Amino acid sequence: MTQTTFDYDYVVIGSGFGGSVAALRLAEKGYSVAVIERGKRWQSNDFPVTNWNLQKYLWAPKLRCFGIQALTFLRDTMILHGCGVGGGSLVYASTHLVPPEEVFEDPSWRKLGDWKSDLAPHYATAARMLGVTRAPCQGETDQMLHEIAKDMGRESTFHATHVAIHFGEPGQRVRDPYLDGQGPDRSGCVHCGGCMVGCRHNAKNTLDKNYLYLAEKLGVHIIPETEVRAIHELDSGGYQLDLARITKVLRKRAQPLRSRGVVAAGGVMGTVPLLMRCRMRGQLPRISQRLGQFVRTNSEALVGSTSRRSDVDFSKGIAIASGFRPDDHTGIEMCRYGSGQDFMSLLCTILVPGGPPWPRWLRFAYESMRHPIAFLRLLSPRGWARRSGVLLVMQSLPNHMSLKWKRRWYWPFSQKLTSRWGTADRIPKYIPVANEVARRLAEKMDGDASASIPEVVFNLSTTAHILGGCPMGRDANEGVIDKYGRLFGYANFYVADGSAIPVNLGVNPSHTILALSEFFMSHVPEKSVTDDASAAPKHDTC
Repeated sequence: MTQTTFDYDYVVIGSGFGGSVAALRLAEKGYSVAVIERGKRWQSNDFPVTNWNLQKYLWAPKLRCFGIQALTFLRDTMILHGCGVGGGSLVYASTHLVPPEEVFEDPSWRKLGDWKSDLAPHYATAARMLGVTRAPCQGETDQMLHEIAKDMGRESTFHATHVAIHFGEPGQRVRDPYLDGQGPDRSGCVHCGGCMVGCRHNAKNTLDKNYLYLAEKLGVHIIPETEVRAIHELDSGGYQLDLARITKVLRKRAQPLRSRGVVAAGGVMGTVPLLMRCRMRGQLPRISQRLGQFVRTNSEALVGSTSRRSDVDFSKGIAIASGFRPDDHTGIEMCRYGSGQDFMSLLCTILVPGGPPWPRWLRFAYESMRHPIAFLRLLSPRGWARRSGVLLVMQSLPNHMSLKWKRRWYWPFSQKLTSRWGTADRIPKYIPVANEVARRLAEKMDGDASASIPEVVFNLSTTAHILGGCPMGRDANEGVIDKYGRLFGYANFYVADGSAIPVNLGVNPSHTILALSEFFMSHVPEKSVTDDASAAPKHDTC
């Protein structure tokens, strides 16, 4: 057998909350590492001033848009996810929360151990790395949310969120305050509300300012604007990754890379389809048949309200500064965009109730005729961010769906990714308590309650936090990966992203993805002088 020449010990696919952790921790253990990221590398002043700048805001390469916000439509859900060096941290609201205790008691977690205890030290590490602190600012809509919590008898659950933002003197540049001076400088938050369009003021602690920054100092090679098209297992051990460069004109084939190990960390919409293609094409045929199952939307809904008044400005502050729990399984957070960042208003329309016997689109038509002025007002995007409060609703209920490839009806030689139901308790497309809070908010701001068009017109759920698809298990009959993130059937192959999370968390998942990835990487052995990557442990029974 001829000796294979490897380019790296590990190639990490994706640079988000899982990939950034993997890159740094593997480099610290002595491995040579490359990170492949399909999105661009961004500096603070590169981000768009407004999300109407679609080329810089949206990720849609076929439309020549190479921004940070991707939208994916499946049969049952619309998914918002991030893209770029730093992954979802570029576009997320910087919120870091630990899930409620009951989440860790879910059988999908509990069968593999005591995750509350296992992850506790890694939650602490993630908080230190990203400079997580309690949000000190409360805007006018946050006060309204507090009043709603009080009106509903749930004031005790109202809280300021924990966020990864530097709250120093607004706009004042200081030496790195988080990583013993080893990180880049930061500037104080100016409370512009633009966190979810990319922080132009260097206050948001995105992953390129901590994990990836330190990883590059240790020699990690980040390769942006490049996509992994296939992964082949080599006969002599290790893997070959086929790459394509994403250019302004087309995808151009790039030189393949060979590595002893792989960490798949492209998020649910990156990792799961890639592994499904590799199994389907016979490149990684031993991947468990559980791949693509137990996909979860965090049981989410996006609703809100837009004030009829023109003299208000609800855009000042940070993207998410407060939240409360209207019941034991539901969390609601108040979100905002910065002034002029009105593009997402195109997804909003009037609030529509749900439930049998009438289909949602028929209810939408009825509500539009019943409230024509409100319907027309919500069609106008002008000043939407200044006049609106968006409610992010999340639940920890046990519902899920599956992903699969389906042949296109008009072209049988190609396939598209689609979804299908996985439980009798389907992923909700209407959450009654979400509508109730939206109506209460509308009353307090003298506004019109709203919901997303995909939900009320096309009966799609909406999520910014897609999870699952690579479920954990004790063996390949039960899951795709083991408790330590190792892909069943393959040596030195890990999955470290949101696809490994087996439950609806009911809170923003970024903190848990970081902690779980830290847990996975803490069990990778140090690089051996005599045996570069082959010292990775064999699968054991969890």
